[in-house]
Amino acid sequence: MSTFTIKDSKFAGYAALLLRIGIGVGFLSAVADRFGLWGPFGQPNVEWGDFSRFLEYTHTLNWYLPAGMIPLLGGIATGAEILFGLLILVGWHTRVAALLSGLLLLTFGVAMTLALGIKAPLNFAVLTGVGGALLLANCEGFPFSVDELLFYRTIKRRTDESSTTSTIQSTESDHK
Repeated sequence: MSTFTIKDSKFAGYAALLLRIGIGVGFLSAVADRFGLWGPFGQPNVEWGDFSRFLEYTHTLNWYLPAGMIPLLGGIATGAEILFGLLILVGWHTRVAALLSGLLLLTFGVAMTLALGIKAPLNFAVLTGVGGALLLANCEGFPFSVDELLFYRTIKRRTDESSTTSTIQSTESDHK
């Protein structure tokens, strides 16, 4: 299987940052909608407006599951979207969060297709989200992220330890 890399592109860092913002805010916005933070159902651009409507939609997508499992499934999906949204937005464990986000979105897309037909995931650009998350998981770096901060901190620590070790070895050889 062939691969391609955009590491030399001067825009790769900006692309990764925009993917992080888009995917992270997208997840958190969907959660905000189901908790009514964008307004009640019926307002423009409000899909659910409250958690009970979201659970009805969850049941529509997962018609094959017993009704008693729907609140648990809705809670797990909501928790995953909050977790992945925050991790991707701040850029902490970005690669793993992006990969799991892609799998979560793929699961949503399959459920939507089985329950509502192929047009539903296309209307919500679910496949675009899957592709974006998987691309993000394969980025070489994540500018303006906790991951980047920790990476540079680790390099600095190793450099400091290396220079300390060489200074100690140099001092010991001077005393011989």
